[in-house]
Formats: sequence, C-alpha cells, structure tokens
Amino acid sequence: MTVMKNHEALVLGIDTGGTYTDGVLLEYYSRRVLATHKSLTTRRDFALGIGAVIDAIHIEDPSAVRMVSVSTTLATNAIAEGKGKRVALLLIGYDPELIANFKLGARFATPTYYFVRGGHDVYGREKEPLDLAGLLDTVNRVKGQVDAIAISSYFSPLNPEHENRAYEAVRRVTDLPIVLGNQLSTRLGSVERATTAALNASLLAVLQQFIIAVQRAMERRHIDAPLMVVRGDGTLMSAEFAARTPVETIHSGPAASAIGARFLTRLDDALVVDVGGTTTDFALVNGGQVRVGEEGARVGGYKTAVQAADLLSIAAGGDSHITLSRDNKRLEVGPERVMPLAYLAHEYPEVAQRLHTLSRRSWVQAAPEWLEYWLLLREPDGDSLRNDQERALVALLAEGPQPVPEIVSRLGVLHIAQIGAGELLRQEIIGRAGLTPTDLLHIEGRAGLWDATAAREAWKTFARFQFKEPDELRRQVWERLAENITYAAVSFLSGKQLPPPAHPEDRDMGRWFFGNSLQPAHPHLETEIRLRPHLVGIGAPAGALLQDVAAALHSDLILPKHHEVANAIGAVAGSVMVAEEILVYPHLSLQGVDVLGYFVQTSDGRELFEEEEAALAYARALSQERALGAAIRAGADNPQVIVEDISDGLDTHRIRARAVGNPRLEKP
Repeated sequence: MTVMKNHEALVLGIDTGGTYTDGVLLEYYSRRVLATHKSLTTRRDFALGIGAVIDAIHIEDPSAVRMVSVSTTLATNAIAEGKGKRVALLLIGYDPELIANFKLGARFATPTYYFVRGGHDVYGREKEPLDLAGLLDTVNRVKGQVDAIAISSYFSPLNPEHENRAYEAVRRVTDLPIVLGNQLSTRLGSVERATTAALNASLLAVLQQFIIAVQRAMERRHIDAPLMVVRGDGTLMSAEFAARTPVETIHSGPAASAIGARFLTRLDDALVVDVGGTTTDFALVNGGQVRVGEEGARVGGYKTAVQAADLLSIAAGGDSHITLSRDNKRLEVGPERVMPLAYLAHEYPEVAQRLHTLSRRSWVQAAPEWLEYWLLLREPDGDSLRNDQERALVALLAEGPQPVPEIVSRLGVLHIAQIGAGELLRQEIIGRAGLTPTDLLHIEGRAGLWDATAAREAWKTFARFQFKEPDELRRQVWERLAENITYAAVSFLSGKQLPPPAHPEDRDMGRWFFGNSLQPAHPHLETEIRLRPHLVGIGAPAGALLQDVAAALHSDLILPKHHEVANAIGAVAGSVMVAEEILVYPHLSLQGVDVLGYFVQTSDGRELFEEEEAALAYARALSQERALGAAIRAGADNPQVIVEDISDGLDTHRIRARAVGNPRLEKP
C-alpha cells in the first residue's frame, strides 16, 4: 500500500518477535490504520526483517513519519532460551552460607557469581569495609571469560557507596560493560536486585544490536524520527534509555499486544491471548487498563525487580514442535520451537522431494526422526567452532538441510545427542525444522504462505507411524493445544495451579473438574468454567487455535480487524512514562535505638534531615522534579506527574513519582 503525503502525522509501529516481525502505519491523531505487513524475523540480522516490513508498507514520504516505536520479545526469549551474554556477578556483602543453604544461587541468572566483603545494613550503615583488593583480583581473573559485569551490594538502595566505589575501580581495569543494582531498582530484595542486574548485563549487547538494526533500517529509508521502545508494562521509553536498561523490555511484546487489543476493541475488560510462533501470552485488561503486576516480573524461572504487565507466557504457538514421547506412545506439542517443514520445503525444494519419497516408505523405515531436519542458518565466525565434531557438523549442513538420521549416520555417532550441538543451536549458527501447527494450517488450507504439499506428505508419514488416520491425528493436536491454552488461562486468572493427571480413576478434584468441563464424560455431573471478560485473540494463528478455547470457556472469540499485527499497533498506542524513586529512612544511633534524623537517598547521594516530614517533603518535590525532567528528555509531550508514598517497613518510605504523557512527535 502506498501512503499519500497529505497525512498530518504518521507513526510507524514495529514488533519483532521470535518468529515474525510485524509493522503498522497509523495516522496518529485520527488513529486510523493505513497499512500493515508481516515478515519473518531475521535473527542473523534484524535490520533485514525490519527493512522488509518498512519496504512492504511503501511509505511515499518518509518525512511524514513523526515517530517510530518498537516492541520486542528479544529480551524475554534470550532469557528463556539461555541466549544472553556471559556475565560475572559481584555480590558485595552477601552471605555465602545463606545463599548456599537456601540454594539461592540458582536465582541469579548466571552461574558465574563471586562474593566480596562489604555491604550495608537495613539502615544504610556500613556492615563491613569494602574489600576492593579482593574485588579487583576477581575481576582480573574473569574479565577474559565474560561479556559484562554486574555489581550488587547488600542494601545498596539505602546506601550505594560500595557499588559506586566498585564501579570506579572496575572500570579502570576493563572496558566491559558494568551494571549496578541500585540504578535499576530501589526495592530492598537483595536476590531480586542481583538477578535484575545480572539479566540487564546479559541483555545489553542483545538490545543494543537490535536498536542499531532498527536505526540502520530507518536511515536507509530516510526516516528521521524519534525512536521509542515499549517497556514491559506497555509504556514507552526512548531508545537511548532502553539501550542502557534492556531488562525493562522483559514482556515488551506481550504488553504491546494487550495495549493493541485495547486500542482495536475499545473493550474495558478482556482476557487478551496473543498466539505467536514461539509462545502464547495472556494479559488482562481491567477497567480499560492493562493489569500491572504488584511484584517484579518473572521470566525464564527468574524473579526480577522489574515492574511489568501481569502476564503469563507458555511455550505453545504456531511453530511448536509436534513430536512423540521417547517411548513413541504419546503425542507431544512443544515446548521447543522449530522451523515449519512447509517453510523449509519452500526454501529448499530438495527437502520437498525427500519428504515425498519418505511418505512412500514402510512405517518401519519412516520413523518420526526422519521428519526433523537440521540446517545451517549462517556461516560461523572463525573462532566459533570449538572442536572437530562441530566443524564436521557445519561442513555437512553446508551441503543443505539434513534429516537427523542422516546426520547421525554421516558423523558416525549412535544418537544425535552425542554430537553436542547445544552451543551452535544457542548461537543460532544451526537451526532445527520439524512438524508444527503451522504445517497443519497449510494442510487444512487455513494458511498458504509456503509448501502445503510437503507438509501433507510429512504428516502422512507421521500418522502412518502411529497407525492413525491423518485427520484424526490433526484433531488430537488441536485438542491438545486447546487444553494447554485453556489450562493456562484458568491458572492465570485464578492464580492457582492444577496438578497433572495421574490415573483416570485417581484424579485430583480440581483436575477432574477441569477435564470434565472440557470434555464432559461423567454420566451424572455436568461441570463448566465460564469466562466473565471478553476473550480477545491476537496474532496470526489466533483464529485457528482459540476457537476451541472460547468454546471451553463458554465465551465468544473476538478477533478484531488487524488482530494479526495488534502488537505493532500497541507499540505506537502507548504513553511515555518515567518513574523516579527516592528512599527515606531513619538515621539511627550506633546502638540502633535513637533516631538521629532521616536520610533522603537518591541514586547519586543522600541528605540528612532532622524531621521525617521535612525529609518526605523534600523527597516528594525532588522525585517530581526529576521525573518530569526525565520524561521530557525521554520524549513525552506535556507530561503529568503523580507522586506515591509506598511504605517498605522499618519506617522506610519509597517515594515514587510517575511522569506520563503522549509521545512527542518530533526530535528535540
């Protein structure tokens, strides 16, 4: 679609997910959607996929674009898939014995953490002098083995002196990026703050590369406009801020989807289910607002100190791998994501021919392993390959995609696991392809992008191995996906988990109720679960995957116009928000009995006041001033400020000022 020049203010929204990159062009003031496009995400170079989306939209006058805003699941996926950069976490003043006894080390998001003497107590007093010599010795030992350094000191929000001194010392001996815990959160939870610092450090290069890719795509198309990034709570921040605090983009994509669903439907209450290629994400719109979690966001099993939309993500989507259990008896869908065979065959005609030949073999010769292909995604760097086995695998895949049994045979191993390709998969030097729900959509004529014939041949092979009719087996896949998504929706809304089923005759009451509601089987008892808010489907596969979910929840499925790219719409429909938090806490005597005054602690220092009210008044005024200035610098137009006083216990107050405004559609 060619966009004419007479539009007042165009804004371009882009969402880069694990599978697809979506784009949408809106006229900002009328909120009219002018053009949309979907393209495959190009992980080897994000600029290619982003550029393909921009080119397909055909912006005739680039100068009319007044803002570009992006949302992305890159941070979430990098954490969930273990693809962040290597981080050394320095824990100042943490108790090694306590961490070991309660097995807290697994929560730090990096296996490389070190204890350093120092830290402060709950009233900001130095607990032990900082061991700078020991800290620098650790850094010098590990700096060649990691990509970034994170530093978290005990109770640093109350006194960041040791973190700041550590930063000054470390930056003199290494050029690695350094992240400080107190700059990311004023929350007192020491483990969550350390985890947030480690994750932020691991994501710096990931998000910076992404932002550079977006900027490069914009420059090549002569788009000179502010670039914004969606936070995990659905608000916008400048690209410069996002590059420094990538951990803030955890749940960015799903949050944008919820904002986009609200924008498209105007519904005040809705359960938004975003079905993507990699994950299905759940969010709740309540009273016209996306529900934000009270606690820090969780991702990949880690609890952070980052505030984000209250979301649930499950590993089920259009590209979930359809396989059999190890005993070849049970159908499984996911959690791994693979490239659909329909796409692989479309790109490599020789794969289509091999699938055709395979479908005519006997079931003994056509085991499901023949339906999993490995392929070379990109040429590795010179020093990427660690051993002869990795070099042999890359050389083999350079000939073209190969099925797993062929790889096993050619490399002379007994099982694919013996190859040790985990690092090549993690770095996305090689990839995997297999049967997915996307292939089934091609078989059923509900998708037509790639090679439906190849998908049909592969599915015939898979069904014959199980001695089942292809149509019957497809119904089982859809039922399995619907049950998984319904289960997740009920768990998300209720806040309760159902135990897995054991034996049909010995089920938990909750699981029985849930199962009987989905597939009524009891001769005397009828059960049902009814969804009160509307069910809104987002994402290209939503229509296919959510109809049965809506039926199970006795709800109508709403698929708004442009639901396929609602996440990109949400990327430009949000507001700019900046929060500034300042801590106020008592200054105690050495005996810890008498209150001598009250400290006002900011990220760059603290001041002492005699009276609590004077300290609180100063903190309110300062937080308001700082939030307002930061919001204007971040691109907000005429932001409004709201100040909250949050009690953290022990007479400690967290003064939070939030400045919120519409994005300014011009560069300063």
